[in-house]
Amino acid sequence: MPEAIWITFAFGLGLIVKAIGLPPLVGYLAAGFALSGLAATTGIEIEETAALKHIAHLGVLLLLFTVGLKLKLRSIISPEVIGGSLLHFGITCAVFAPGLYLMMDLDWSTALLLAIALSFSSTVLAAKVLESKRELRAFHGRVAIGILIMQDLIALVVMSVAAGKTPSQWALLVFGLPLLRPLLFRLLDASGHDELLVLLGLLLALVLGGLGFEAAGLSSELGALVFGAMLADHPRAQELAKSLWSVKEVFLVGFFLQIGIGGLPDQQAIIFAVIAALVLPLKGILFFFLLILFRLRARSSFLSALSLTNYSEFGLIVASVALPEWLIPLAITVSLSFVISAPLNRFAHGLYERYNRSLIGYERHKRHPDEQPISLGDTRILVMGMGRTGTAAYDWLHAKDNRVMGLDSDPAKTSTHQAEGRNVVFADAEDNTFWESLHMPDLQSVILAMNDIEGKLIAARMLRKLGFTGRIVAHTMYQDEAEKIREAGADEAYLTMSETGVALASHLQEHLVRNYADPARGTGHV
Repeated sequence: MPEAIWITFAFGLGLIVKAIGLPPLVGYLAAGFALSGLAATTGIEIEETAALKHIAHLGVLLLLFTVGLKLKLRSIISPEVIGGSLLHFGITCAVFAPGLYLMMDLDWSTALLLAIALSFSSTVLAAKVLESKRELRAFHGRVAIGILIMQDLIALVVMSVAAGKTPSQWALLVFGLPLLRPLLFRLLDASGHDELLVLLGLLLALVLGGLGFEAAGLSSELGALVFGAMLADHPRAQELAKSLWSVKEVFLVGFFLQIGIGGLPDQQAIIFAVIAALVLPLKGILFFFLLILFRLRARSSFLSALSLTNYSEFGLIVASVALPEWLIPLAITVSLSFVISAPLNRFAHGLYERYNRSLIGYERHKRHPDEQPISLGDTRILVMGMGRTGTAAYDWLHAKDNRVMGLDSDPAKTSTHQAEGRNVVFADAEDNTFWESLHMPDLQSVILAMNDIEGKLIAARMLRKLGFTGRIVAHTMYQDEAEKIREAGADEAYLTMSETGVALASHLQEHLVRNYADPARGTGHV
């Protein structure tokens, strides 16, 4: 039963790399190569099975479906996304293809296809890293995902041309998919909150998106992403994404195992991968300056570029179609780029804080409309993070004092709050430039309601560093995080579930007190 061995290796190495501060996916990659090494040294037959291949594919489809659930298509169609992705693709191919042709003595068609494969960045890794940091809907996260979607579309075109295949006439039906949105919304409303919700997600991601698009001669990955994006505006889209979380995570282990388990590389493959890794920083630098060209600030350009500084699993798919003899070298290249990129992205905000003074010098004077600095004016209470908790706090406070302002790093969410009459503006608490330009003359209290712990820590530190002496409170799920938030400068950090219990008890006590004072309003029993 090879699956038992895979699970053991994946868990063991995943636990080890997590203990040293790296994402578990690095351990899953290492587990795949360790299994290949075990097979080579002991003679035990360990190879990719149909089950592993299928599980890996399902993991990718579910990941892209959940990414789609968090996307607003109107935010993807922007100059920095379309222009940045196309310019990067063109420049990379123009530089890499001649270099590969001259250095490795390849024919022009092979050199060009390899350059194309290396021009893509990993949708799986970037989405996984951004999702783990809860930055998919932050401005830099949306830019990175938008560029990745554009790259995936380019990859689909390249694969179709390389394979000599064209989509069937049924592919035209894709343009009619928006007509299905009312039906999909009704199905999501009717699915409840339990197993039917999970099954609906699997149906849309794997059957309609995956098999449906394949039957039309299109990419199943694109299909899963499209069906997720069609539901992104539904109020329960995030609930659906959370219900699929565990299933998706388990299947994705198969994807990372699959990369390494294909076999150990020879010397030529290792040399190719090392050279590709050495030029990897050039890929990120090019992304940074292209995004600066489109008026993004240095911080957003840096974080987006760092998310894209890796090589893509789509390069392996392109190779499997057009360059099968280069599949193992590219697999090692992609894996090595994951090992480099994953820990770098983990410390992305700290890296920017260290080098921000140098990076800001490259900014253009005319800023992107999503990134204008703000002033708090006469705001007395600031709510940072306008999710469910932040919105509830804002509404309760606003009923008593209208000098309340909300901040959120998702422009789409900000627009929704503004349309509902709330005083909410776009700002990212993890943006050092935001703090440098912030004016808060009348501010007295701050609520930290962001999802991620890093944002709360940075906000608390920066507020105190700017001389803010008012009260700072936050919420979190875990006791160790609460202690870190207090150490960063917050007056108090409440445990979310504990406070929920206190609130329920408080409501009940108020009800009992009212009934005691006026027995006619209740049952007469206290």
